[in-house]
Amino acid sequence: MTTSKANPTDCYVYITLPEKTAPITAGRFSLKKDRRGINVGQFVYGRNYRDNPDAVEIDPAELKIAARTYETAALGGIFGSLRDAGPDHWGRRLIEKYVGKAPLGEMDYLLHSPDDRAGALGFGLNVDPPAPLRNFNKTIDLAQLQEIADAIVHDDEVEETPEREQIEKILLLGTSMGGARPKAVVEDEDQLWLAKFNRTDDRWNQARVEHAMLLLGRECGLITSDSRITSVGSRDVLLVKRFDREKCEDGYLRARMVSGLTLLRAEDSHRSRDIWSYILLVEELRRVCTEPQRQAHELFKRMCFNALISNTDDHPRNHAALAKGRSWKLSPAYDLTPSTPVSVKQRDLALICGDQGRIARASNFLTQCNRFLLSKEEALTIIKDMTNIVRSRWYDVARAAGVAESDCRTIEGAFVYPGFEAETI
Repeated sequence: MTTSKANPTDCYVYITLPEKTAPITAGRFSLKKDRRGINVGQFVYGRNYRDNPDAVEIDPAELKIAARTYETAALGGIFGSLRDAGPDHWGRRLIEKYVGKAPLGEMDYLLHSPDDRAGALGFGLNVDPPAPLRNFNKTIDLAQLQEIADAIVHDDEVEETPEREQIEKILLLGTSMGGARPKAVVEDEDQLWLAKFNRTDDRWNQARVEHAMLLLGRECGLITSDSRITSVGSRDVLLVKRFDREKCEDGYLRARMVSGLTLLRAEDSHRSRDIWSYILLVEELRRVCTEPQRQAHELFKRMCFNALISNTDDHPRNHAALAKGRSWKLSPAYDLTPSTPVSVKQRDLALICGDQGRIARASNFLTQCNRFLLSKEEALTIIKDMTNIVRSRWYDVARAAGVAESDCRTIEGAFVYPGFEAETI
């Protein structure tokens, strides 16, 4: 986290290179209004960085290493890869609590985001980056973190103490990519985990259900995030292992990470809904990733799985590409959660998945299966196999993960809804 000057318009962008634990300066970012009052962002790689033989691009979509100034007016002037390293909705709420002034600009959010951010980037006002964070909240702090999270969810006042450490602990609750749910970054057994807290207004035990969906996805052949459940008093907390961090002797190695939103060059708003598309996303993955066929097949399976569990929150920020070295690949799947729509005839995903748009139906998936480097026969086999696994295993997996019988009854309508198989199987 960086303490910023009033209304900053420029900052340095830091990056932790593969196999390194300390960041270096990659370039400079500025955010200013043009004559029309529109925010325009500019980024330029530093000469020393460009000359570094170990240098890697910030993202594979639009900021290739070159001696030029990149410019954008999209996303309020924030390049997609920089936005991915900034705070999500939950993180913004924490920063607003911490800063205590309104309104905040996009540069403020970048500069106040702490060192737990997703990926390998950082931001600051000094040309030399700060040392990487060494101390993290521990799992033994979860009770206190849960209490603070509950207060923020309900817009209650968080108790402030004269000790700066306590205020910074609040910020370390978690501001990385992942949505609006309360979360925290914690360290346990020399690994970093994202702790995701249940909310008091959840319709079911969200922590245990999401854990079960990650396990069920793995049974269907998906690469999913490692997770486990811990309890804080009478409350369950989901711990999801950070796949963009790896413990080593000198600290943590960091993987670069960009969201599907960035790969699609899209926005979060309805104005980009026409390019929120699995079809377009797989084309981008095939372009930037090594082993494109494997990545394409994996994305097809995730699309099917989201339909089979009625995960209608599969928006582009819930997909990501990861680079631990120089090459990119799909990150492990995360944020797999069922929903309970009323309709049994048709349900839609957040992304376009075939010629019939967003309709979550097997026949729709088959219309564009060749874009995933699958023949119709291969795609149909995947769909049938996954359908059988989800239908026959979801309940047993959920119960084994500790999901209550009452919660299973609540979510049972999410799995293999009748309209999914219409006209296909």
